[in-house]
Amino acid sequence: MLKIFSHYFPLHVVRRLCLDLFLFTMIVVASALFQAHSSETAREGLFASALGFAMAMVVVSFAFGLYRPVDEDSPRIAFARLVLALLCCLPVAYGLILFLPWHGFSSLTMQAQVLVLTLAALVLRASINRSQASSLFAPRILVIGVGEDALEVARTLLRPEQGRVAVQGFFSPESEEEVLVDAPKIISGASLVNVVKQLKIDEIIVAVRERRGSALPVRELLDCKLLGVRIFDLSSFHERVRRQVRLDSLRMSWLVYGDGFRQPLRQVLVKRVFDLAAGAVLLVVSLPLLIVTALLIVAEDRGPVFYRQERVGLGGQVFRAIKFRSMRPDAEKKGEPLLTASDDGRITRVGRIIRRLRIDELPQLLNVLTGDMSLVGPYPERPYLVDRMAREIPFYGMRHCVKPGITGWAQVRYQDASPADEAIQRLQYDLYYVKNHTLVLDMLVLLETVHVVLMGKGAR
Repeated sequence: MLKIFSHYFPLHVVRRLCLDLFLFTMIVVASALFQAHSSETAREGLFASALGFAMAMVVVSFAFGLYRPVDEDSPRIAFARLVLALLCCLPVAYGLILFLPWHGFSSLTMQAQVLVLTLAALVLRASINRSQASSLFAPRILVIGVGEDALEVARTLLRPEQGRVAVQGFFSPESEEEVLVDAPKIISGASLVNVVKQLKIDEIIVAVRERRGSALPVRELLDCKLLGVRIFDLSSFHERVRRQVRLDSLRMSWLVYGDGFRQPLRQVLVKRVFDLAAGAVLLVVSLPLLIVTALLIVAEDRGPVFYRQERVGLGGQVFRAIKFRSMRPDAEKKGEPLLTASDDGRITRVGRIIRRLRIDELPQLLNVLTGDMSLVGPYPERPYLVDRMAREIPFYGMRHCVKPGITGWAQVRYQDASPADEAIQRLQYDLYYVKNHTLVLDMLVLLETVHVVLMGKGAR
């Protein structure tokens, strides 16, 4: 994992992004330089324009999920990603060719070359993404523990999005935890330092909750750290690898002394300026869609277009969020708040469509402009639900340290949930966002949102 602007990126994804930046840049440069008629003046700004073209292609490819791991059992999803990426990337590529200052090179031949090579590069990226990451740079990992936590760590490391890792074994401390991991990989009765040297370990993950007495070889862990081995506890591991703050491994001291959870004035101002600028642009761009949606809602049942509801925002303050109405006007006629289910009969035909495409959230851009919400942040919940969750789930109130958002890290990372564990799972991602939020993470969430909407994930 590589930490960039407080956010963790898988190394294999960073390598692929850099490789594609180079590849798309060379596509433009090579296509231009092979032109028979080109002037020195035109060549001066060629590289900068080519790099701009490459960055646009990488951003669009990322938004359409071409850097996501592909499940071998889901070829239909992989094909849909590729088709959507091509349908968007090629028009964007052609528009950039016409817009960027390539007057000395921009011939029909060059345009055709760039488009064909861009198409080939996208298909190649989708094909390579189906394969696992190279094991050349795979870190050699030793897990301390043999119980439930160690088993969860092993399962997490095997997830496709983590790339290649080399788990060398599980070191059994002097504890009474039940052995749940693979027996042939268990190492016991040996010096931890000797094991680390013998197996050439790069990282140690401490998957043992008990930190006192003889359950954990703290002295040997210190010696390993002095040898240059990176050591992570469960909280740091889940934050780094799963990009969430796990409640079951969270301690109050980690929140008090850990990095993050701070909002410098400069960061707050930058986020507010970004919200105002991007919110205004999105509102203007989406205006035709807003008008069409409003007409369809009225045409279906002659009911009100908008739905205003109390939600909890920054610092626990209540505000009224505005959305397109997606349910029947009498959805809560008894006055009792009800949770929405995937097959909820109260949802109208138009409402089902706009929920799936997240169009019902667009009027909340007005809440962004007024300052009640942000483009990116935890999902704003209703007061009765916040009160209940705050009593049942520890640290739930920390999600109100930042403004709620139209989209958020939890929404794009955890779309499939059951009512039993949805609040906890989403909170773990919300806490990660609260701890690490930056403008870079906001941009990443917005790109991920495009993928989630187009693939129709998690809509209810």
